[in-house]
Amino acid sequence: MAAGGALPGWAVGMSIFGTYLSSNTFLGNPGKAYGGNFNGYLFTLSLPLAAWIATRFFVPFYRKRGQISAYQHLEDRFGLWARTYAMLCYLLTQIARVGTIMFGVAIGLHALTGWDVTSIIVVTGLLVTLYTLLGGIEAVIWTDVVQSIVLMGGAILIFGMLIFNMPDGPSQAWTIASDAGKLEFGSWDFDPTQSTVWVILLFGLFINLTNFGIDQSFVQRYHTASSELAAKRAVWLGAWMYVPISLLFFFIGAALYSYYEAHPNLLDEVRQSVAAQNGVDAATLSAADIGDRVLPHFIATKLPAGLAGLLIAAIFAAAMSSIDTSLNSSATVILKDLYQRYCKPDVTERQAMHILRIATVSVGAIGTLAAVLLIGQKSILDAWWLLQGVFSGGMLGLFLLGILSRRANAVSGLVSIVVGILVIGWLTFSPNSSFLPQPLRNPLHANLTIVVGTITIFLIGLGLSRLAAPGNQSESDAIASDPTDSEGGHD
Repeated sequence: MAAGGALPGWAVGMSIFGTYLSSNTFLGNPGKAYGGNFNGYLFTLSLPLAAWIATRFFVPFYRKRGQISAYQHLEDRFGLWARTYAMLCYLLTQIARVGTIMFGVAIGLHALTGWDVTSIIVVTGLLVTLYTLLGGIEAVIWTDVVQSIVLMGGAILIFGMLIFNMPDGPSQAWTIASDAGKLEFGSWDFDPTQSTVWVILLFGLFINLTNFGIDQSFVQRYHTASSELAAKRAVWLGAWMYVPISLLFFFIGAALYSYYEAHPNLLDEVRQSVAAQNGVDAATLSAADIGDRVLPHFIATKLPAGLAGLLIAAIFAAAMSSIDTSLNSSATVILKDLYQRYCKPDVTERQAMHILRIATVSVGAIGTLAAVLLIGQKSILDAWWLLQGVFSGGMLGLFLLGILSRRANAVSGLVSIVVGILVIGWLTFSPNSSFLPQPLRNPLHANLTIVVGTITIFLIGLGLSRLAAPGNQSESDAIASDPTDSEGGHD
């Protein structure tokens, strides 16, 4: 689970970078640019700020606490209910993540091979689960390094072939994309009902803080690094590597738009394929409807067999480097926060390995089922952002309350979570509710769910804690006042 705490920071950083990369990036980012513009890239631009906060507070906090579980400190701070709540939210988030990634792989391979989407998902789920089962976190990290290199090479290859195969040269790709508004970031208005620049920046900051602050897969990596300094460098390396690579994938989407506009016969092929798969009229499909399908079509029809094989490997690498992370960290949470906490605290090494393997297979199976249920979704990235915002469940709000408020206790934390869940439920389900009148429905953009949920939990908890009389400062309160001031060894 922690690889003995002896891995070099650069390898851990490459693994963090690989965790951000997935089929959601490989297909989702180009799909967003093809169907819209660079608005989705603003999510990535919030990453450096989140990385700075992580290296300043989160990494020292977890390294000095020394607990392999990201959620054990929540029990110390608020009680067992908080640890269990965070564990369940995390598992739901990872199941959604595995599902969207597998669905993305299936879309790509369906276009390349013509195989049935459901069959691809099931076979991919079996292979990736078995692959993860054979190694621990050390295997995950080192294979992430190799897979990330393969994926970056594949992305550079695709972009080069797109722009240098334009009828009038590379400049034509820029001109067509620019004239169509593909290179813009979207509206700068302060409109919380639309996907404006400010909405995506806020969404990205809160999601990335959740990743760095309370995501088991990231916290686990902090413990695998050989020192606290190496862990901090790993966070920065992962963040700064993803910023330009994410931008490259958005440029690929814009270049794809230009290429297919210049080759309308190929565009018709994509429309007909998507229409046949979804049982709709091809003429009704917009650019957003086919965005995720254009890149796989280009790979299948325009790349030579050997290069297409490399790109198939890149798509699988993107999926594997993310799914293995989710399965391994989810298994760790099930062992530490569920089995050891509720069933058998003094578990032996042999028993622990047995539970880890069962948990890996179980999460892999459920994630595969989630991927099958996602068949028919228009945008991989939109589906993942929506599910992540909902299932994160305001974990970040509780975490921040615990480390920033010395007076927060179990009661204020529990009340804030109950209110937060109700608010998140209203934000999620009211827009499409047939029971609520229009004035009572949520008018905000879906990406603001995690923002409002987190702020609600933090402010409710903070307000309640200030109403209570300050008591003696406990050990956990001392951590709250200074998240880097605690001692502990590696679990």
